Amino acid sequence: MKSTLTLRTPGGLSLRTDVRALVVVVALLLAACAASVVLIGTGDFPISFGDVLRTLAGNGTAGQDFIVNELRLPRVLVGLLVGASLGLGGALFQSISRNPLGSPDVLGLSQGATSGALVVIVLLSGTAAQVTVGALLGGLVTGLAIYLLAWKQGVHGYRLVLVGIGVSAIVTAVNGYLLTKADLVDATRAVVWMTGSLDGRDWSQVWPLLALCAVLVPLVLANARGLRMMEMGDDVSNALGVRVERVRMLLMVAAVLLTAAATAAAGPVSFVALTAPQLARRLTRSPGPNLVPSLCMGATLLVTADWASQRAFGADQLPVGVVTGVLGGVYLLWLLVTERRAGRI
Repeated sequence: MKSTLTLRTPGGLSLRTDVRALVVVVALLLAACAASVVLIGTGDFPISFGDVLRTLAGNGTAGQDFIVNELRLPRVLVGLLVGASLGLGGALFQSISRNPLGSPDVLGLSQGATSGALVVIVLLSGTAAQVTVGALLGGLVTGLAIYLLAWKQGVHGYRLVLVGIGVSAIVTAVNGYLLTKADLVDATRAVVWMTGSLDGRDWSQVWPLLALCAVLVPLVLANARGLRMMEMGDDVSNALGVRVERVRMLLMVAAVLLTAAATAAAGPVSFVALTAPQLARRLTRSPGPNLVPSLCMGATLLVTADWASQRAFGADQLPVGVVTGVLGGVYLLWLLVTERRAGRI
């Protein structure tokens, strides 16, 4: 039997928490914090773990303060926020579609955000801020198209995934066409952005993403109960008083915004949204969407992958999207084989 912890407030409210899931969340948060400190200390001017902590507390030298707080801390915060957004967005889509393949990578949302960015880069020669806006709009338009095409007296899991795969193929072809129309400078800039990287990220990327997460994460968690009931089926959820289509639409919009914002901030970082919810579920061994563990897992995965991209290949530093793409591709193949053996695909 699963052990649970019940927390009671003076007002009479109670919250039941799975102890194992709580331990996993705490462990992932500690791992994300430790990986972040190590990542901040990594670079051409290495800084020890203790010196990083002292500098973050305001007790470092002037040089350490500049390197840590101005150059490296924004990059790490963007990585944490992007990973958390992708992990939470992936958990939402997998729960709504009731399919482990229902992630933004497979459904085409990342490719849609990429199309929006490419339009700004190739056709408009826009600034970095305009590229961010273009990626957000591209993700939103793609998400709306998938929802409308998948609608037939409601949105159901496999239909959503199949429509998303079709839209992804179309958008990927559009992206290839846009690259062929670009001049050499814009094409190079677009390919670098499409790889997915945290290089050069500063506080101007941190604050918008932090504000969006501050709004959307509480909104998503407030509807977590309805989402968990929806996994039992629409009829059962309706009988239990859940307004299924309203909750589904609200959470899909939140997931699209989280994915588009993450893509706008760091480019299309592959497979974090697919793998983070699955790994979190295996660690917690808990049914349901596992929203908070997925969020923490996504943040931990991305900062760890960013450290690996800088240190695991010697002098050759790779964009973080290359590392997550390779590892996520291997995981996707394993997942497909597992699902086939279980007779689910």
